[in-house]
Formats: sequence, C-alpha cells, structure tokens
Amino acid sequence: MSQLTDDQKKRYREELPDWTIVEDRKIEKEFKFKDFAGALAFVNQVGEIAEKMNHHPNIYIHGWNKVKLTLTTFATGGLSSNDFIEAQRINRLK
Repeated sequence: MSQLTDDQKKRYREELPDWTIVEDRKIEKEFKFKDFAGALAFVNQVGEIAEKMNHHPNIYIHGWNKVKLTLTTFATGGLSSNDFIEAQRINRLK
C-alpha cells in the first residue's frame, strides 16, 4: 500500500465532500446524534467496519452526542485508498 498522490487525494475528496483533509495526511468528520446512545451505537458500527477492514480510525466521543473520526494510514505516513474506502462505508451508516 502506498501513500496517495495529490491528484488521487483530490479525486477521492470529490466523492467525500463532507470529510476534511487535515495536515495533508488524514481525513476527519464529525457526526452529531440526538443522544449519547445513538453516538455509542454508531461507534460500535464503525468498530465493526474497522475490524473487517483491519483499518482502525481514531474515535472521539464528545459533548455527549458527537463523534469525531480521524482516518490515516500509519504504515504509509499519510493517506491511502483504505482511508477513503472506509470513510465511504462509514458514511453509509448515518
């Protein structure tokens, strides 16, 4: 697996306009839920995707109803196609 080029990042980013590229090496998105139980259920669903892909995001539950996810590929030191593929799968949950 290799780090994406700037052109590749741009193409993937166009498919995921609600995710933000941060520091040119990770993508982030915040999700908001009506309550803590909804946020926690979402985190568990994200965990199932992460386990199947063997690609684990940083997950932050904050403000009792918000979840921020950060994806990066540590092995490449930046973004890989796996980050964007996982983000697409996560978007289908909400």
